[in-house]
Amino acid sequence: MSLCEEVEDKSKLLGFKATIKKSQEGGRVRPKRKKTTPEIRRVKAVGGGKTEPVPYKDRKDIGQQRSSETRQQQPQQERGSADVKARAAAAAKEERKKAAQARAAAKKGGESAPAAKPKSKDLAKQASKLLSTKKPEASKPTPAKPRRQWKSETGGPMTRQERDAARNKEKTQSAQKTKKSSSEILAQMRREYEAGGGVWSNAVAVRMRAKAKAAAKASES
Repeated sequence: MSLCEEVEDKSKLLGFKATIKKSQEGGRVRPKRKKTTPEIRRVKAVGGGKTEPVPYKDRKDIGQQRSSETRQQQPQQERGSADVKARAAAAAKEERKKAAQARAAAKKGGESAPAAKPKSKDLAKQASKLLSTKKPEASKPTPAKPRRQWKSETGGPMTRQERDAARNKEKTQSAQKTKKSSSEILAQMRREYEAGGGVWSNAVAVRMRAKAKAAAKASES
């Protein structure tokens, strides 16, 4: 109370209105700007073709200021130390040596001199990029074919359990259809084999059954 009174007295003397920032809801630094339930457009399926809005989840670092140490590489040695100066001098000497060798080779071969040395400003920008530990956003690979959109009888979305049930039902129907068609193909192959004078046996049946199954799958695709 005494601190607030002191701030109010100083504001009256200086002729401006003092503003005291208060912590926001849940300890936030800034006001909450998330949408209300009627404004949320992201929904999830709840079964029977019905949907409901998906509520937002609060961040774990609410009320905490982000430090640059988590995004950029920090110096590991003191600026201007002997080790840093020695390595910088060695790097500069090696760079001058390579530039001199390139000029000598160009002069000997009758070619034009190499490009000028890059400016310190460009080198500083390049060093800043190298020191940054922030990873670039990886582009998502383009899918080979669009994902199937599962819809209920009413046209609404399905839950995971409903999608699994519909997918298993389709697989069962496809397997039954393949089994039926393969048995028909096997019967036709047996008739043709016996009509050609062959003797049907277990070994022949195993080979023919595999061929009939492959032919049934090929006919479906």
